[in-house]
Amino acid sequence: MAEPAVFERERERLWSIAYRITGSVADADDAVQDAWLRWQRLPDGEAHTPRAYLTTVVSRICYDQLTSARARREAYVGTWLPEPLVTEPGPEERAALDESVGTAMLFVLERLTPAERTAFILHDVFSVPFAEIAEAVGRSADSVRQLASRGRRRVRDEAPRTTVDRDESRRAVDAFLTAAMAGDFDALLEVLDPEAVLRSDGGGKVIAARLPVIGGEKVATFMTRVLRGYEPDRMRLVPRDVNGAPGALLYDLTAGPLAVYSFTVGEGRIRTIHGVLNPDKLRHIPTPRTPEPAYALTAPRRP
Repeated sequence: MAEPAVFERERERLWSIAYRITGSVADADDAVQDAWLRWQRLPDGEAHTPRAYLTTVVSRICYDQLTSARARREAYVGTWLPEPLVTEPGPEERAALDESVGTAMLFVLERLTPAERTAFILHDVFSVPFAEIAEAVGRSADSVRQLASRGRRRVRDEAPRTTVDRDESRRAVDAFLTAAMAGDFDALLEVLDPEAVLRSDGGGKVIAARLPVIGGEKVATFMTRVLRGYEPDRMRLVPRDVNGAPGALLYDLTAGPLAVYSFTVGEGRIRTIHGVLNPDKLRHIPTPRTPEPAYALTAPRRP
C-alpha cells in the first residue's frame, strides 16, 4: 500500500483543486475520498512523483464529475451558484483576496466547458504542466494549452473588476449589512454601485430571484423586501469570510443558516452580490455560536 503520510501532505491541495473544478463542497469531499481509496490500493513506490500522480487522479475524478453534472445544472431551477466556503473573518492586515476561489470567479468558470475549466484551473492557478493536465482530461498537450488559453480569455473578459484591498471590501460590506438589516434604503443606495447585480440561488427549494436583479436601486428594493419577510427577533446576520472575501451569513436563531452572501467591491462600492439560499448547499455550515457580534433585523424603512 502507498504511504498514507504522503497523501495527507497533499490532502489540502487536492481538496482546493477539487473545489475549484467542481464548485461543490460535497463533490470535492467525494473526489478526495475517492483519490484516497485509489492511493491505498496503489503498490508502495509505484508513484514516482506522488504529487503529480495524485493531482492527475483527483483532477480526472473532478473532470468526470463536472461533465456528468452539466446536464443537471442546465435543468437547475434559477441561478446555479457554488456551495459557499464560510469561515471566521480573516486577519484585516491580509492585503489581497484569493480571487481564484471567489464566488464571482467560480460563477464565471461555470460558463466554461469542463475541459476548459479544468485546464485553466490546473495551469493558471496551480501551475500544473500541460503534459500532466493532458493526462487528466484525455487530450494532447497542445489541445490543453488551447483550452487553458480560451478559459483565460473568457475569465478576463467576464470576471467583474474588483478591488483586491481587504479593508476596502470589509468597509463596504459592513456598510451594506448595517443598511440592509436596518432597512435603510438610502444607505443601501450609497454603498451599492449604480450598476450592481444580485444573483440568488434557491434551487427551487426556497423563494429566490430566478433572474439577476440589475441596478443599485432594484437591488436595494429587493433586499429590503426580502428581509422584511423575516421575524426580527429571530434573525441575525454575522460577518463571515465567504470564499476568501468579506461576506455574511444570515441565520435563524432556531432554524440555523438560511443564506450566505458574498460580494465583490470596486471603488468602495458593492458591484455584485451572490446569495446562496438553497438549503442543500448550506448543510455543511454550522450555526454560529451565541452570543456573538451580529446585525439584528430592525423595522425597515420603506423606499
